[in-house]
Amino acid sequence: MVACKTENGTPASHFHMYTHRFSEGTYPDAKTRYLPRPCMHCENPPCVSVCPKKARISWKDGLVLTDVDLCEGVRVCESACPYGANYFNVDEPKDAQYLDWDNADSKLEGMWPTWSPELSKEYNWDADPEKKANRRIAGSGYRKNTVGKCTFCVHRLEAGNTTTACQQACPAHAITFGDLDDATSEVSKAITAAGSKVFKLKESAGTKPKVVYLGEAPAANAVPVELVPLKKDVQKNGTPELKNGTIPWK
Repeated sequence: MVACKTENGTPASHFHMYTHRFSEGTYPDAKTRYLPRPCMHCENPPCVSVCPKKARISWKDGLVLTDVDLCEGVRVCESACPYGANYFNVDEPKDAQYLDWDNADSKLEGMWPTWSPELSKEYNWDADPEKKANRRIAGSGYRKNTVGKCTFCVHRLEAGNTTTACQQACPAHAITFGDLDDATSEVSKAITAAGSKVFKLKESAGTKPKVVYLGEAPAANAVPVELVPLKKDVQKNGTPELKNGTIPWK
């Protein structure tokens, strides 16, 4: 989570990657488990079809991204996403580059410590469905009233680096990123080796998510230990969010 915020310049209360902690069962058989939730980069992304400004796009290599110059903060992508992956820039991002948004003393005046010039670059794709050139699609903290989410570190991919920030930082090596269409890729081999012990989140929604989890899915009675720490109005996408958090598997 920290690596993602540092890499992508996300403002306070914005988490492109969030690791949910939840408990299952009752004593003496209770256990605690963890579930990281990036954007699912769906094959059938509802956020793309509902955007009236065509700011949310299906990009090359199967990525789902936001053209920040087209985003006008309509926010219908938030309601369309069943995973709670979208975050709205309520404040000017440059004024919110600190975690404790209620503590003015923690604000770094005149500094934007996590913003990289790589995030401001423009990218092009010959097969762009809208034939639009020079898209700014990395990061999310450009300006107020825009929606951001996980990009699978597209700026790294464009530079030839196929390791995401979250994968690079994970000490448990729990995250593998790669080409699902390549049977010889590390991620494809891991999925094959797991056999039937794999799952995706909310497949019933018909989004065809590309993020695959190895192991057992959360039980029906799984209870979140804590919810995503969201600032007011940063995310509105159903009952869990109204209670100050996101439960992506329910």
